[in-house]
Amino acid sequence: MKGRSRRLIQLIILGAILIIGGIAIGQTFADDSGTLPKVGKEPPYFELSDLNRNVYRQTDFTGQPYIINFWGTFCPPCVKEMPEFQRQYEKWGDKGLKIVAINLSEDDLTIRNFLRSFELEYNILKDINRTVERRFGVRAYPTTYFVKADGTIMEIVQGGMTEDQINRRVEKLFDSK
Repeated sequence: MKGRSRRLIQLIILGAILIIGGIAIGQTFADDSGTLPKVGKEPPYFELSDLNRNVYRQTDFTGQPYIINFWGTFCPPCVKEMPEFQRQYEKWGDKGLKIVAINLSEDDLTIRNFLRSFELEYNILKDINRTVERRFGVRAYPTTYFVKADGTIMEIVQGGMTEDQINRRVEKLFDSK
């Protein structure tokens, strides 16, 4: 009997530790401490270079509607979206739309080989240490931020989109000018 109650107490303690640990871990992943970007707020500042080492800053895009898309060559929905974003850029670029595609820490050779398949005219930037990805709180690929001309985020989309879904959001970006 004594052994059974000791075992029961051990199981209760173990269960409590697992529950408390699970809650702590969950809060770590869920707690953005108010620093992650939100709709209606400005996106975090970034300063990244393209494959030719030209530096672009988040502030370079302020004053015009723009899209920030986090992508990788390893991500099938990301790959599908790249030409769809290009068509949107061709359609809306002369009206001021900018597209910033931020690659998730892949090497230059991988990115260049991938880009040979497409004729993309918009900015392809590299997040070498995934610092910007963490600042934006990206947890799924692709993740896309639609930013209004006033510099605030209109919408955040996790996962792939069709060309029509992208176009509807771009239309809303211009309607909100």
